Amino acid sequence: MAMKEVYSPLFTPWKIGDLEIKNRIVLAPMGGTCLFGWMEPNHFDKEAAFLLKKIAENNCGLIIPGIAPIRDVLGRQWLYQNKKKFTQLAEFMDEVHATGAKLFIQMTAGFGRSMALTEPLAMLAKNKVLNTLASPVIDAEYLTAAPSPLPNRWADGVTTRAITKKEIEEIIFAFAETSRLCKEAGVDGVEVHAVHEGYLLDQFTLKYCNQRTDEYGGSFENRYRFPAEIVAAIKDACGEDFPVSLRYSVVSKTKGFREGAMPGEDYIEIGRDMEESERAAKYLQDAGYDMLNCDNGTYDAWYWAHPPQYMPLNCNLEDVSHIKKFVDIPVLCAGRMEPEAGANAIKAGDIDAMVVGRQFLADPTWVTKLRAGKEEEIRPCICCHAACFDLTRHEGSANDQDFNDTIHMCRCAVSPSTMNHKHYRLKKTRHPKKVAIIGGGVGGMEVARILSIRGHKPVIYEKSDRLGGVFIAAAAPEFKENDKRLIEWYKRQIKKRGIEVRFNTEITDISDLDADEVIIATGALPNRIPIPGADEHAMDACDYLLETKTVGDDVVIIGGGLTGCEIALDLYRKGKKPVIVEMKNDLMAVKNLCLANSSYLRDNFKTNGVPVYLESGVKEIGPDYVIVEEKNKKQTRIHADSVIMSVGYHSNPIAKASKHVHLLGDAKKVGNLRTVIWGAWDIAMKI
Repeated sequence: MAMKEVYSPLFTPWKIGDLEIKNRIVLAPMGGTCLFGWMEPNHFDKEAAFLLKKIAENNCGLIIPGIAPIRDVLGRQWLYQNKKKFTQLAEFMDEVHATGAKLFIQMTAGFGRSMALTEPLAMLAKNKVLNTLASPVIDAEYLTAAPSPLPNRWADGVTTRAITKKEIEEIIFAFAETSRLCKEAGVDGVEVHAVHEGYLLDQFTLKYCNQRTDEYGGSFENRYRFPAEIVAAIKDACGEDFPVSLRYSVVSKTKGFREGAMPGEDYIEIGRDMEESERAAKYLQDAGYDMLNCDNGTYDAWYWAHPPQYMPLNCNLEDVSHIKKFVDIPVLCAGRMEPEAGANAIKAGDIDAMVVGRQFLADPTWVTKLRAGKEEEIRPCICCHAACFDLTRHEGSANDQDFNDTIHMCRCAVSPSTMNHKHYRLKKTRHPKKVAIIGGGVGGMEVARILSIRGHKPVIYEKSDRLGGVFIAAAAPEFKENDKRLIEWYKRQIKKRGIEVRFNTEITDISDLDADEVIIATGALPNRIPIPGADEHAMDACDYLLETKTVGDDVVIIGGGLTGCEIALDLYRKGKKPVIVEMKNDLMAVKNLCLANSSYLRDNFKTNGVPVYLESGVKEIGPDYVIVEEKNKKQTRIHADSVIMSVGYHSNPIAKASKHVHLLGDAKKVGNLRTVIWGAWDIAMKI
């Protein structure tokens, strides 16, 4: 097969200064893919190098690893102080250059108020005595230092201190010295992180974050002085011809602290608006930057920089294309970029290259497959952030992400081996077995695929007439196009590997199976809560999603978890009038659900006036009403044409686990797509 002609502009060379890049596909920098580590003391990170080399070998033109803190989060060592890693970096650069790819190192000045404080870090940030004691290891006050005293994005009650001029000078020197060492190691350029996404340098540029009265605050030139001085110092250390890129947010899309703007919304911008951005882009180019690596947003409007599936495809392209008119340097665009849209924009001269991030985590070989005309073999990213960036916040919490995820970001829900290849690796079996898999959902299909690759003989028993299981319902809303693609990808993989599937076959007694091993992947059943009238007048979430029951215009959703909120969004976009009733003090008040995803939904409901009853329960459901009782015992009668129950699930195994019987996914413990797919590998690697 041949590549579609429409993609050909992606595979033309271009230049950053005098540096030629072989094609116009760029790996977006993602926290966790840093070659110098992330939370731990800086070093040469072999896990990141393994992934980046694989991406380079698969036809990515420019590789930009994730942020390298210019000063360690733990231990506070400056990045330039450990020289050994630069020797290892030089050896790695030879390997990268052998593929024809180029590589930049991205460095960050810091996080400021956007530092994703966990509860323990928030405690340190609030208590000067404890922070002083902990500061040789981790200094929360320094990590959150910002242009001015500001509220932390994640933890209530934490106010940043203002960074000092001496600290600014130290950071500028560190950028220059680290860049010099990178250049000596053969790195092709560096990227300054960032006048982007509300990180520290961006906070200096934004009027709502910068109340300084010295030369780093006030006027436009003063607010942009810090990033301008950084690039000047790098050029002094490395020469004018050494490329320096800037990660840049064109428009902040921010209405207030912890409040972003919806796509297409008419709002008052408190951050960088387009008028200022037109001036800023030219100013930063004239300061010495050789490229702008662009999207939109801040941590207050995080879904623009980390768009979940609810955001439009190519969501930043229009704004980025506009800003290119004001500069002469290359302008790149990230944000749910599609190859065809990217190619067309490049052909039209609207952007110079397309930047792609998490699709490389889901399938590091996707560019090679695109070039070979094998698009259907590309495993899609579903924009879930469930393993790559699951920093979480809801009312009353700081970032309650699991610590293991904090120190190991940029893994992938649909590709367990990404940034985890030493643990999730496949070896051919020397003892092939017959394995019966009960259930043809995503977990059943994935475990069958992995077992087949290893040399076993899996058979899937599916009680319905199609593969996909409960994920068919989860993928039903129109904004879940990549979820639908994932199901189809799995179906093709099952067919390609010749895996036997027995449809319309419900297994109730596993002792009847002719198998050496049995894997039970029967998923979960929806919970029901004892509300008067529920049995007669309420449907389950899957009834709505699979359209086995119809809904009217006024719909009450009982349960404000992720599924309930996604149903509400789907209803709203269909012109219905959803109302959400939730017992907790916030929507989606769970761990490990990325704030980019949850904040989009919360902001959407707030902006569009979707009623949300928190700390409330349903006392009664009638044929056309629901009675809601709030925390203060106030009862409200709400008109409801339809009522949807979305109050969670419970496991539904048909047998208990034993030596040769394995429970997979929700049949073992209700989780998400990540726990299902990773669990499939855990089982398949051991058989």
